[in-house]
Amino acid sequence: MNQPRVLIVDDDRALLQALPETLRLRMEGVTVDTADSAAAALDRIAAQDYYAIVTDIKMPGMDGLALLAEIRRLRPDTPTLMITGHGEHALAIHALRGGAYDFIQKPIDRDYFVASLRRAIQMSELSRRVKDQQQALERRANELERIVEERTRELREANEANKVIGVIGSPLRWLIGPSRQMEKVVQQIKQVGDSPLMIIIEGETGTGKELVARAIHHLSNRREGPFVAVDCGAIPDTLIESELFGHESDAFTGADQRKPGRFQVAEGGSLFLDEIVNLPLPTQAKLLRALQERQVQPVGSERPVPVNVRIIAASNVPIEREVAAGRFREDAYYRLSEFAITVPPLRERDDILDLANGFLAEASMEFGRPCRGISEAAARVLKDYPWPGNVRELRNVVRRAILFASDVIEPEHLSFLRIGASQATAFRENRSLDGSLEAIREAAAADAEQQAIRRVLQATRGNESEAARLRRTDYKALYFKMKQYGIEAVRFRES
Repeated sequence: MNQPRVLIVDDDRALLQALPETLRLRMEGVTVDTADSAAAALDRIAAQDYYAIVTDIKMPGMDGLALLAEIRRLRPDTPTLMITGHGEHALAIHALRGGAYDFIQKPIDRDYFVASLRRAIQMSELSRRVKDQQQALERRANELERIVEERTRELREANEANKVIGVIGSPLRWLIGPSRQMEKVVQQIKQVGDSPLMIIIEGETGTGKELVARAIHHLSNRREGPFVAVDCGAIPDTLIESELFGHESDAFTGADQRKPGRFQVAEGGSLFLDEIVNLPLPTQAKLLRALQERQVQPVGSERPVPVNVRIIAASNVPIEREVAAGRFREDAYYRLSEFAITVPPLRERDDILDLANGFLAEASMEFGRPCRGISEAAARVLKDYPWPGNVRELRNVVRRAILFASDVIEPEHLSFLRIGASQATAFRENRSLDGSLEAIREAAAADAEQQAIRRVLQATRGNESEAARLRRTDYKALYFKMKQYGIEAVRFRES
């Protein structure tokens, strides 16, 4: 990780000296650059990717709001803190609506300033890690796609059952082991793949619902078209309609230009609506109309846009239960559920070790750390663990264990798993407490973080935006953590 670097912009030379000195004393390892005008700041921003930017609003020439707009254009992922004078509340609100991360009011409270900037840097670091992971996954996906294409060509030459092998050779191979429980899922994918039916996929978080959706797309006559995935739980309610249906320029504050929605982007292909139960009821009504009329109404537009997409929806909770509770429209559910697939949780499957060994081989090659296998004792831990995060959690656990293991994965390399009391007792009797302090610390920190998220969701009855505000964190950062730990906000709405 590069050393965090921040930029402070202000025409007040006294403040331009005082703030960097405060950061040098209170934020070790942070490099601070300064600029006394917006023009000088833009020169620095063009040459340097900053983790965060702090700028005064009132400056001669280009003011801070105009500079914020340029930052959003040039470095849209860089959080920007705005310094406002006393009584400039309207300007602060305008800055927040324009994309500012936070505002700091004069006279500056140094403690609040340092805390806010530290959160901005942490959000920037998280965003960079996510982007790096996405790029790595894209590279891996491209390589897998090349391998799949080569294998498919070989199978065609051998006159095999092409479509069946296509399913097993697709990304589903990371989901499917020699499991009796998955045979039904594979058969359903083959049955519905080349049909025009809309599909609902149900299953717990981490079971591989998106992989099933991608396999269906690749088996359909839309395979040459785009596959567009939308996580309905990751988009705030105020933006979901714009994301799905698009918007015209000036349709709302911040809509600087016309933007097509995901329906238009998926034209001729498949649109995957993940966690569809998180859609607000008004949006569900507009979705139903779009499905029935095969056209969408962009926000701010008076003319509908025809669309040609196949809808595949997914939910981590039974949608019928959401319908009964009044949280999901019954007519939308019946329109979507022309065909239903249920992906079983990992704890009900009999191929845990087969999947684990597959992930082991994958990670060993990727990390350059040869690992011969999984010991019998470690295999028992994996088989007895309840896997609340399902296949996704299993893959992450194996990848993490390889970092601790030098030759074979043993139970101590899995000590970060929250195993039950009987397993913990057996582990102590058979292996002694030789887990590393680092592993214990990481497990304790992760457990504390999960409990804090669950408590705030309980307090807000599953309102993720309010929970993020109370925890003083970014909405996307909270959502990322919830995905990582398999925490579902919808379950707290029921309590």
